[in-house]
Amino acid sequence: MEPPASGAARDAVRRDQAAQNALSEARRRLDAYSYLSAPERLEHLAIMRVFCGTLLADLAVPDVLAKLRGAGGPAAGLDADALTVRLEQLVKWGNLLRSSHTVKASSISEYQRSRARYQLSKLGERIQRDADGVLAEADAAREVSNELLALVERGLRELAELVTAPGGIEPQDGLERVSTLFVQFTEFADSIRDFYAYLGQVLARYDLDSAEYQGFKELLLDYVEAITEDVAFRAPRISAALEKLWPHVPGLLARLDAHAHGLTGLSPQGDGRLETRVQRSRGRELADWEGLRGWFSDTDGQGSQVDQLRDATLRALHSLLANAKRMLRSATGEMSRRKDLLRLARWFEEAAPQDAHDIAVAAFGLYGARHLGIPPATDEVVPAYTSWWTGPVVEVPVALRERGSRAQRGRTSAVEDHSTQKRRLREAARERAAARAAASDELRSASGRFAEVRLTSAALGLLLELLATALGNAQLRRRAGTDGKGATEFDLDQAHSEDAELGIRLTVRRTAGARCVLHSVDGDLLLDDLELDVGRISSDAADGDTEVSVS
Repeated sequence: MEPPASGAARDAVRRDQAAQNALSEARRRLDAYSYLSAPERLEHLAIMRVFCGTLLADLAVPDVLAKLRGAGGPAAGLDADALTVRLEQLVKWGNLLRSSHTVKASSISEYQRSRARYQLSKLGERIQRDADGVLAEADAAREVSNELLALVERGLRELAELVTAPGGIEPQDGLERVSTLFVQFTEFADSIRDFYAYLGQVLARYDLDSAEYQGFKELLLDYVEAITEDVAFRAPRISAALEKLWPHVPGLLARLDAHAHGLTGLSPQGDGRLETRVQRSRGRELADWEGLRGWFSDTDGQGSQVDQLRDATLRALHSLLANAKRMLRSATGEMSRRKDLLRLARWFEEAAPQDAHDIAVAAFGLYGARHLGIPPATDEVVPAYTSWWTGPVVEVPVALRERGSRAQRGRTSAVEDHSTQKRRLREAARERAAARAAASDELRSASGRFAEVRLTSAALGLLLELLATALGNAQLRRRAGTDGKGATEFDLDQAHSEDAELGIRLTVRRTAGARCVLHSVDGDLLLDDLELDVGRISSDAADGDTEVSVS
């Protein structure tokens, strides 16, 4: 006999293993939804629709390819290799299964095309059916099958009378009545759930315009009121019929199971468990009857579905009143900005990053913390690290301070015409260029006889400009020997300047004892120990233009 501690440890290990198995199974089932969020989800949807359109059929790649091309759509352009990759991925996720059927082929090529065959899994079919339902009717307002509630009441009342009668109910009759009852109740409950989900989507909006508000009001006051009144009228009768029937439900279920085993008759394995898990039809288990009873009666102290339906209707009426008060307070009667906000969202989605910043500034006025659009005084320079508390005060316009508006009041001023100023500037620039060209021609014509001519102010200014540039580019070179007094003498290397636009070049050389005198209308300029060479710049290096030496 094993110690108690060892048995408890084994039980804990079994519980942990069971929990891990449950998590692994949940992860496997959730993986089957992966094809709905994959980048190729439209192609996966088209492939799954091909398989859902057949029953107990296995399809090879050529068969699926032909059906996809016949249906058109995003998967019509797939080739055999790409389609094979998609099918294998669906098999990995658990939506498809590889078929085990024997392949009959008359040639090797036919065998290679048809050996990979696929069929739909139960989980993949269920997910694809739900996905198609969501895509087809997700945003639609589903009508409530209110007439089914009367059928549920009548079915429960008749079933209670037959079960409590002497001899009980015939098994086949009871099976038909129970199946019909739960099909009607399930359809009614699903329609109620879908309709109130749509109603909650509308309740979340507080920007209804007049047309939407009118439709919402008619929906609440007419349709919802009719639903709640009918449910409130029939719920006590259904509860009474269930209370009468409830003590006989276990015996009724046992009698129905003895009459029709269904899939529960599958042979068990050696450990006593069924070989295949079976999902029973609605109404064949006690939990289904407990759910039906809890829908109309408060069985667990948390309220019935009828109570929740009544509370949801009251919340919808409160939301309707809130929208009515908002519209009455509006001066124009229209306060919906939904279309404007959707248009703004589309602009943000299509805009580049910098354009998106500009749109945000224009739409919401969310400028930077230090850029309020009000320039400081021109004589004040405020560093970026200056705090708002100690920084200088900027005068804020009245419109921005009181109304939060940056728009200028009054008539917009016309754009100032600067064409005259531009024309004057162009003329002045042409005149300056012509004067410099004339000065350049004067210097070239006076080369070699500077001592004989008198230069104009423009020519002398151009010569001084070239001379300053040449002396700035010059490099001093020590001359060999001394002047006899012990002093070192220097020569100028690369002392030249040029103006490519005017085509003029000036070279400066240092010569001891040389004197260069320039006469001009502004006075005379004496250059000691310097010689100036003025020449023309040629585009051809072998042009042959010579430089004239002037001293």
